[in-house]
Amino acid sequence: MGGTKILSAALNTEDGIIARVKQPSKRGASQVDYIDILKDIIYKTIDAANLAEVDISAVSLGVPGSVNPFTGVIGLAPNLEIKNFKIKEKLEAVLPFPVLIENDVNLGALGIKYFGAGKKAKDMLVVFVGTGIGAGLIFDGKLFRGANYCAGEIGHMKVKQDGPLCGCGQRGCFEAIASRPAIVKNIKKDLRAGKKSIISKIIQPGQPIKSKALAYAVKHNDKVVTSHINNACITIGRVLASVTNMLNLDLIILGGGVIEALDSYMLPLIKEAFNKEVLKDSAKGLKIKATKLKDDAALFGGIPLVEEFLNIKL
Repeated sequence: MGGTKILSAALNTEDGIIARVKQPSKRGASQVDYIDILKDIIYKTIDAANLAEVDISAVSLGVPGSVNPFTGVIGLAPNLEIKNFKIKEKLEAVLPFPVLIENDVNLGALGIKYFGAGKKAKDMLVVFVGTGIGAGLIFDGKLFRGANYCAGEIGHMKVKQDGPLCGCGQRGCFEAIASRPAIVKNIKKDLRAGKKSIISKIIQPGQPIKSKALAYAVKHNDKVVTSHINNACITIGRVLASVTNMLNLDLIILGGGVIEALDSYMLPLIKEAFNKEVLKDSAKGLKIKATKLKDDAALFGGIPLVEEFLNIKL
């Protein structure tokens, strides 16, 4: 469940992804709407994979926000406008399969740990930069959820006193400064002030500015867009340095729509800002990479989640 899209796939360990279905998120959807939407996309995926209900072991659901994977309750998902939602209970009432929920970046971290670049990593941080900014933590090879299952909310670290308003209600959060909506907000502010940008030519008024449009503008050396992307990279690098100083990680993986579209441009800038801020001993041997699994990371993370909670090997 993403802020801009819902992505579903049927997969297992042997075959990988058999089929996938993607559709836009419905802004302002109610809890009842979400149950109908998710039930619909699940059955579309089953049909696309030419499977039957009996073939499905479980549904793993990734949520951009705080969740309790043991009770199946979404505490708060600001970008989906969801709060205190017993989604596992509600979904299982309309589906014949067990339903598991997890923070979407935690799922991404699990996918990268078991199926991607994190296979050999012991202590790893996964950060997804997109509609929001979230993180997943792997300590000693295992997912770290925290005392209240809220670990990894890196997007709500305060990085600017009295900064822009965040979806969580606070000001100056990391994601209110360096997420795609934050970057876009600053670009639009410049456009309203009369600054020239290629964005005005490729995006119709009222249409959203997505990561691919940002990448196109950067490729064409658009000064407005590159300026705000550069500022976001500096902020990302500084935050990653602070986290590394505290946790002494051996791997940082970056993902999410913005990174996927702009990794070759952003990673060198992020690393430059990171190296200026990090303690040298903390960063010794550390690598910063972009995930090659992209959106599939969270999909693959559903497999180890099913094994953990249901003891089913897929």
